[in-house]
Amino acid sequence: MAELFILEFEGLDEDAYAAVNADLGIDMSTGEGAWPVGIVSHTAGPTEGGWIVVEVWETQADQDEFMKTRLGTALHKAGVTGPPKRAEWSKLKAHHTPRKASSKAQAQAS
Repeated sequence: MAELFILEFEGLDEDAYAAVNADLGIDMSTGEGAWPVGIVSHTAGPTEGGWIVVEVWETQADQDEFMKTRLGTALHKAGVTGPPKRAEWSKLKAHHTPRKASSKAQAQAS
């Protein structure tokens, strides 16, 4: 079963997040680009005073390889030099991506 990874950074803002993704070759507005092997999903957004990333990976080893070969360098280039405030793994018991839009989302799309 897939594994959940939560990374929370203090002081990281949207500009730094965008710089990291640009360096990685991933366009967050379209979802296109050089995604790492083993990633299932990626969600991110601002928190009070920082940024949070929630990902689902096939294995922790896949994320570790990505960190060692690409992400660590991209974070450093964006000025993120210290450890995250939170880095937490959880073994998932379920992972699904339902595609059922709410009536409010459907109205906004119209």
